[in-house]
Amino acid sequence: MAVFIDLMLLGMLAITALRVIFLKDLFAVVMLFGIYSFLSALIFVNLDAVDVAFTEAAVGAGISTVLMLGTLALTGRKEKTNNHKSWLPLLVVVATGAALIYGTLDMPPFGDPNNPAQQHVAPRYIQDSPQEVGLPNMVTSVLASYRGFDTLGETAVVFAAAIGVFSLLGLPKRDRAAIESGLKSHLVLRVVAKLIIPLILLFALYVQFHGDYGPGGGFQAGVIAAAAIILYALVFGLPLATHVLQPSLLKVLAALGVLIYAGTGVVSLFLGGNFLDYNVLASDPIAGQHLGIIIIELGVGITVFAAMLAIFYAFAGQAERKNIP
Repeated sequence: MAVFIDLMLLGMLAITALRVIFLKDLFAVVMLFGIYSFLSALIFVNLDAVDVAFTEAAVGAGISTVLMLGTLALTGRKEKTNNHKSWLPLLVVVATGAALIYGTLDMPPFGDPNNPAQQHVAPRYIQDSPQEVGLPNMVTSVLASYRGFDTLGETAVVFAAAIGVFSLLGLPKRDRAAIESGLKSHLVLRVVAKLIIPLILLFALYVQFHGDYGPGGGFQAGVIAAAAIILYALVFGLPLATHVLQPSLLKVLAALGVLIYAGTGVVSLFLGGNFLDYNVLASDPIAGQHLGIIIIELGVGITVFAAMLAIFYAFAGQAERKNIP
């Protein structure tokens, strides 16, 4: 049954991708990419990779779709006609696809427990993480403790992406001409938004502080919280959203999250351990692991939340300035 579901989802992915190639309406393309990400999340769920599916659904099918729509508000929804011949790109794609298929011929059988990927460090994490880290969610143990350096780098990349958008587009300023933005005439949407936004924020807090015990963590929580404020901005207008959370505050929060993460590693150095060695943060190593992971996950959540929301502010601000007569 699982194989049938995988094949069905894979076929739907292929159909979606092919449809994207031939569409000229970029709005429809963005919608299909959201569907593509959602189908990918379903495949990850079927493979029992729930944490990865959570991230793909929140980022790929969720906030990335909103950011791409913000981009279309600046660039237009119709793809420009390409006068170049398409045979060369087609040849490159076919050659690359053939090389990838040829590379799979020597791969071990899918799902074989004796595959090298299953025998490298996975048994070490499975056997020793309950005693060394003590978290029920092994994915969090790997990402936040064993691979803490990598996750710090990923957080820094998110921060750098926000800085890049700031440099190119800037952040919106309060503008009288933009006060009428939002969906002020849609009473139902406004009432529903008032009801659902607090629940979204509450769920983001749950995902933030329950990532040790189930799917979730700082990255997913930051994206969900940012989505709640983005919904507020779309319904009630960008100026009101920037009044609730000012762009200048987001700059501080984006940097603060990285500093919290890196500062945890510095504190562990001063306490006699290695960088990001949480064992020295408490008298009991397991308690130190729990404390360190909670702190660095909070840093990840703050940076992701601030970066995602600031990027939306930048795109939305540019779109509103473009539409002002």
